[in-house]
Amino acid sequence: MDSQNTRHPELATPTGLGSNATRDVSGALNAVLADVFTLYLKTKNFHWHMSGPHFRDYHLLLDEQSDQIFAMTDVIAERVRKIGGTTLKSIGHIARLQRIADNDAEFVTPLDMLSELRDDNQRLATSLRETHGLCDEAGDVATASLLEVWIDETEKRIWFLYESSRHSENA
Repeated sequence: MDSQNTRHPELATPTGLGSNATRDVSGALNAVLADVFTLYLKTKNFHWHMSGPHFRDYHLLLDEQSDQIFAMTDVIAERVRKIGGTTLKSIGHIARLQRIADNDAEFVTPLDMLSELRDDNQRLATSLRETHGLCDEAGDVATASLLEVWIDETEKRIWFLYESSRHSENA
């Protein structure tokens, strides 16, 4: 058992994964979860502060994307618990683990918003793929299966953000 579960046996969910796999997969998923929360809030930030001639289209696009991103959070956290790990506990915990940068700028142009979100989603897709590889090594097919769906959703967001910003440049 890993040290987290040794100190708190009531949180030691029985699992078929070994303690090292539980530790490694849980750690990777918690980092992904921190990135997902960061990306969710950034997407909502840009949704709330969108402006310009394509306001309605971009505003609705980012609202739809933020809903999809937020829907991942509970599933990720519950997966960590199902495999015997513990998960995020606070905004500070998210801040310590996040790899996607915040954007606190007073103003960001619509095209810069779309470009930044596209790049952030690409970072997330890379992390999801890396975590999938870790799950493959650990024999955690259930987590790998979830990751495959999220990779596909993330790639779709990248595609929409790319095409939306490309269209705007040519308009």
